[in-house]
Amino acid sequence: MGFLFVALGGAAGAVGRYAISLIPCRTGFPTLTFITNVIGAILIGFIVGVAESKENMSPNGVLFLKTGLCGGFTTFSTFSLETYNLFHNKDYVTGGVYAALSVVCCVFGIFCGWKLAMLVRG
Repeated sequence: MGFLFVALGGAAGAVGRYAISLIPCRTGFPTLTFITNVIGAILIGFIVGVAESKENMSPNGVLFLKTGLCGGFTTFSTFSLETYNLFHNKDYVTGGVYAALSVVCCVFGIFCGWKLAMLVRG
């Protein structure tokens, strides 16, 4: 049964990621992937924070949201390819800034999402 919840969440996450990719934004910096990953980090931090209170969320709900939705929504493989391409094209500064900013902002996003969950939980 867990596979079904992961699959449904993954489909919803992938649709969300695709919707963001349709936003007209063309720069040398992979802005939309960066934004998607930060939103995903905040979301997964929030989900984990809420799920810590076991009476609030079923295990299948956690599978749907954390593994499915966030897994389908975030774009680590795309992030990795874009970083590789920036370095491959000798755009070392943009590649380095993008990689560092992505890691720092996404880890901070998890912290913020978890803190938000603590506020919601009371």
